[in-house]
Amino acid sequence: QLQIVESGGSWVQPGGSLRLSCAVSGGTLDYYQIAWFRRPPGKEREGVVCMSTSGGNTNYADSVKGRFTMSRDNAKNTVYLQMNSLEPEDTGIYYCAVNGFCHFKPPSPDEYEFWGRGTQVTVSS
Repeated sequence: QLQIVESGGSWVQPGGSLRLSCAVSGGTLDYYQIAWFRRPPGKEREGVVCMSTSGGNTNYADSVKGRFTMSRDNAKNTVYLQMNSLEPEDTGIYYCAVNGFCHFKPPSPDEYEFWGRGTQVTVSS
C-alpha cells in the first residue's frame, strides 16, 4: 500500500510562486505514472498535470500550461509541482495521485488509485 504525503501549500499573492512536494513511500516511484489534481472551492476535483513513468511525457491542463511545471525525482521517491504566476483561480486543495493513466490528455481523477490528503493553496491579495 502506497502512502502519499503532499506539502508546500500556503497563501501567496497573485503573481507569486509556490513549489509543492509529494513524498511517496511503500513502493518504488519508478513504476508509476503520477498526477497532480486540485479541488477549487465549491467545485469538483480536476486534473492539473500527469507524468509518465520515465518522465518523458507530461500532459498539462490548458489553464496551467506555461505556468506550472511537474518534475519527479525517482531516487527520492518524490514528485514536485512548481507553480509560477499564480492566479486567484489556482486556489484550491492540491492532491498528488499515483498509479493511473497519462496518455495525451490531462489526468482524470477516476483513473488514479492512490491519493494523498492534499495541501491547501490560496492565492489572494
